[in-house]
Amino acid sequence: MDLRSQYPYWLLKNGLVHTYPALDENIDTEVAIIGAGITGALIGYHLCKAGVAVVFVDRRHAGMGSTCASTALLQYEIDTPLHLLAGMIGEKNAARSYELCAESVLKLQAICQDELPEDVAFARKKSLFHASVRKDVALLEKEYAARKNLGMDIEWLDKPDIQAGFGFSAPAALLSGLAAQVDAYQLTQALLQACLRMGAKVFDTTTVTEIVHTRRGVALQTDRRFGIKARRLVMASGYESRDHLPDKSIIGLNSTFAIISKPMPGKENAENAEFWQGDALVWETAHPYLYMRTTADRRILIGGKDEPFYNPARRDALLHKKKRQLEAAFAKKLPHLPFITDFYWAGTFAETKDGLPYISTLPQMPHTYFALGFGGNGITFSLISAEIIRDNCLGKRNADAKIFPFNR
Repeated sequence: MDLRSQYPYWLLKNGLVHTYPALDENIDTEVAIIGAGITGALIGYHLCKAGVAVVFVDRRHAGMGSTCASTALLQYEIDTPLHLLAGMIGEKNAARSYELCAESVLKLQAICQDELPEDVAFARKKSLFHASVRKDVALLEKEYAARKNLGMDIEWLDKPDIQAGFGFSAPAALLSGLAAQVDAYQLTQALLQACLRMGAKVFDTTTVTEIVHTRRGVALQTDRRFGIKARRLVMASGYESRDHLPDKSIIGLNSTFAIISKPMPGKENAENAEFWQGDALVWETAHPYLYMRTTADRRILIGGKDEPFYNPARRDALLHKKKRQLEAAFAKKLPHLPFITDFYWAGTFAETKDGLPYISTLPQMPHTYFALGFGGNGITFSLISAEIIRDNCLGKRNADAKIFPFNR
């Protein structure tokens, strides 16, 4: 599957941070993870910390699928608003889903700032969710009440507040106190290196050609003549995991687009100068929505203009048009900022009917766990997946697993 166009910013910025061998031996292990992107890396990290032997295998270079194209906004806010999600899966499960995402942001902060020696550009931010048009104010009012009732750190902003703090006009907005951003590609590499230090093995440029399920575990055949036998298998290959599902319609594939500016001109002490209030993450009620974030080197990233199809050639053919549309959207919103596009790229993303991940098993694939976290919460969903799958591998009951099955 072609997951992205060429030239995603994070890959160009970081380059080939670490190299890993192709599979060059037959291996037995406790857990095999297919996918060495951010999802697989977080799951492997949690398993290794729990003392579980792990082997990663990826058909690409590690982190060079969707991960290096991720814009890596870390939010507890799910693409489906809380008050609407409650009508889909019940108030209790909806509330717990939001709580889990909020906890995940803080747990990711602890991993990035306290547990890993590398700088992965993690930064705490606030998140502004604004009404795209006046009729969406009613939606925000319901959402504000639902989150307040849950005890979330949330503030209501009226039109003058948004103009004063963010420099653009919107009818109303919610300002969340808990959000963050990160370099997902750097974080993936740092996690894989931590796993290696704990005894894991990482093999990339190795394609799994066959998965054989037995009563004792799983056997993986590869294009390298060698194979991997494991007691358990984790499918963490992102959107490509969809190919193993009996009902592929539960996951919709779409195309998305992003541009990032050249470093903005700044004043003295430019690193302390904000483009808008707290350089918060910014997104909107429209569907599909536009979003913005900044980087530590004073760039502004804007993404969106999604298209409801998966067709790499057609997607990439739209790149120049989507670049111009995103530039126009930014110029309309913040005309005083001299945005000059430096890089632009396209990627594939998936969504589910309720915006939640699938973290589950299939009866026809014993000893196999799926970690399918999509949409705007892919990384926080990956952290939730890591905890649930770790507990399952350790024989522990995880009460939150019941929220994310395939048959919900």
